[in-house]
Amino acid sequence: MTINVDYMKRCIQTLEGAFEQLQQNQGDIAYDIYRAACVKEFEIILEQSGKLMKKRLSEFFASNRAVDKLTFKDIFRNAAKYTLINIDTSERWLEYRDNRNSTAHDYGEQFAESTLKLLPSFIADTKALAKIIENYNND
Repeated sequence: MTINVDYMKRCIQTLEGAFEQLQQNQGDIAYDIYRAACVKEFEIILEQSGKLMKKRLSEFFASNRAVDKLTFKDIFRNAAKYTLINIDTSERWLEYRDNRNSTAHDYGEQFAESTLKLLPSFIADTKALAKIIENYNND
């Protein structure tokens, strides 16, 4: 089965561009615009990562039904279990999700600023994850 990661890669590029612009536009209205774009792309990529990694994990389970029952945390714990990612990376993915869940009721400045702190490692992790998922297509 081929897993298409094109949309995820496009979202990563958008996030990188918005994050770069955010750092160059401190203190003006453009900062707010790029911060909103970063948060939006963060959430889209987070959801895409779970969905695509679930597809990647399907080879390790006896049925698609078993894979469909996995929660986000289970997805990344199993990815570490089957050595698709290491334990530290798995823990960071759980932290990304926890950041979203702990502040999702407050889409204000606190949520946005806590998300921005995660972006450098998040961007690196998403690029690596896209390669892991894409490599499945080449196996």
